[in-house]
Amino acid sequence: MKRFTNPQSITLLHIKAPSHLHLIKPKHLMQAQQSLFQSAFKDPNQRVAHGVKKSIPFLNLWAPSADVQRQQEQKRQLNMASATSFYDFKPLDKKGTAVPLETYKGKVVLIVNTASKCGFTPQYQGLESLYKKIQASHPDQFVILGFPCNQFGGQEPGSDEEIQSFCQLNYGVSFPIMGKTDVNGDKANPLFEWLKNEQPGLLGMKRVKWNFEKWLVGKDGAVKGRWASTTKPESLEKEVLAAINA
Repeated sequence: MKRFTNPQSITLLHIKAPSHLHLIKPKHLMQAQQSLFQSAFKDPNQRVAHGVKKSIPFLNLWAPSADVQRQQEQKRQLNMASATSFYDFKPLDKKGTAVPLETYKGKVVLIVNTASKCGFTPQYQGLESLYKKIQASHPDQFVILGFPCNQFGGQEPGSDEEIQSFCQLNYGVSFPIMGKTDVNGDKANPLFEWLKNEQPGLLGMKRVKWNFEKWLVGKDGAVKGRWASTTKPESLEKEVLAAINA
């Protein structure tokens, strides 16, 4: 049985290798394996003959095995458990590039889970106003990070590119909008898992309840407060300034 895997040991196909492969010289073995791999994709009869259990023709998709999924979850939990501050995380930006949050060390940061088709979406305007006002009085000491999320009523269905365009065209957003992410559940962004543990909501509830919840992170990387979706961004000016002047 020949197993094809990606570099992270994620199983894609199980293909029975013909018995004559052992006669092939080592330098030609990889080429023969590649040919076998391609034939298994292109010819349904070959897929059956070689014992292919699962394939997605012509798509560069990898299906994680159960073991790999468990390893990924364990790694996620370990990363969250070992994190001691906001600066330990590296969430993805709109292009899928990891952004070390230590980049914002010494600044006050407001974290918001956002959506484009929500009743609270007009809060983008309030967020932008707050951002510009604080930037004007305290240059380079405050930043807002928006994290689009589609987990609440499917109200952020667009791609990262569409989300960026929406924010800029409709609200003139100039603060960073990060990559689309989950904030609850098994695939939740580790940053949000940490934020929820550091600052639970009402009655100790950790779960994010809806779009546009807000967390304020101080210059020391510690969470200073958490607010519900109904809290208007403009009303947080006092708290932001207090964190800057702390």
